[in-house]
Amino acid sequence: MSEPSNRSELYGRAFHRAILEHKNFRIHTERGREFLFVAGELLTITEDVERVRRKLAQNNIPTDRGRDFAGLARLVLPRNPDDIPDVVRLLRDPAQWPGERTPFVQPHHVLVGHGGNMHGHPGHPPHVADPLPDPDDGSAGHGKGVVVGVVDTGISNSAGNDHPLWLGGAFLPKPEEVDPAYAHDDVFAVEGGHGTFVAGVVRQAAPGVRLDPEKALDQTGLGTEEDFVLALSSFDEKVHVVTISLGCFTQDDVASEPVRRAVADLPAGVVVVASAGNQGTNRPCWPAALPGVVAVAAVAEELDQKLSPACYSNHGHWVDACAVGNRTSTYLKGQWVLEGEPIGVFDRFAYWLGTSFAAPHVAGRIAETMTTHGLSATAARDHLLVGKPEYFPGYGVFVQ
Repeated sequence: MSEPSNRSELYGRAFHRAILEHKNFRIHTERGREFLFVAGELLTITEDVERVRRKLAQNNIPTDRGRDFAGLARLVLPRNPDDIPDVVRLLRDPAQWPGERTPFVQPHHVLVGHGGNMHGHPGHPPHVADPLPDPDDGSAGHGKGVVVGVVDTGISNSAGNDHPLWLGGAFLPKPEEVDPAYAHDDVFAVEGGHGTFVAGVVRQAAPGVRLDPEKALDQTGLGTEEDFVLALSSFDEKVHVVTISLGCFTQDDVASEPVRRAVADLPAGVVVVASAGNQGTNRPCWPAALPGVVAVAAVAEELDQKLSPACYSNHGHWVDACAVGNRTSTYLKGQWVLEGEPIGVFDRFAYWLGTSFAAPHVAGRIAETMTTHGLSATAARDHLLVGKPEYFPGYGVFVQ
């Protein structure tokens, strides 16, 4: 299903406005090296705090100590909120540290949901869609007893009632895990309903799974590394698989340390599945590019059911799997408004495309494989992926 390019551009502008409305978020716009960051915040490790502060003081950059998280120290630069990329470049320069170890420093990055995107590839808003058919008879046991953690915008408070056959009884709604979804009235925010859509994709692949949602993004599809760390440490149930339809680029494409630590702190045996991102590049996106995380690219399914690599999908040696990224799934009631375009009126179902929706399918298939073959999460992952041919260079193994 194609879409006029002007609507795609308008969607990209809507994302850009969402960033600007977060007064403390900034975009580093260097071509090919773009990333989002929190203004005026620098992260380092405890043992490097004083060295970093001394070096910055020598360069007339004052610092305050902020609230630490993920075992990392937060420094606040009150007079240099927009200069974080330059400050990091300064501190990472070995010439600044003759005879010393270069300290660890990074910006406090911002993550974005992969149902849309930024950095020159504006992505696509959801389309109005017809309801899904009812789940297949006899499929209720697929994934039964498996808990999938959904790290996203949260799930709609009404999702169980709106979708009794798909999401009814699948999760316990808690106030802090509910997707606000709307910008105002019944008008959706840029990624309002994203988590509800993702939840439906998981349940289509494994209708018997339980879901444990945790919010790492707001309804505009934006969240910080600190938000991500909190979400990944807050599951209410013992999760077996975690699906993450979001990520970030980073300065110099260095792995996000808070994200890495949050993933590493999950209990042994939990399988993490993450979307590769929608910028059409081979730049690593985190957490997908972390070792041990199942990074999922997207393929496009045409009306004649032919498959091809999705042009928007990130790809590369760090990608493990791919799945169809254009899907119909569970959504909410409301309106999608883009200035200059017809208003879309949604009634609980939507069609959307992105690696956001390829990843939860793979997570659901891992859960289904666990119950069908009596396997652990890691064994089910390996059953689906290990020893299989790559679908297309940089897209990993295709998961049906």
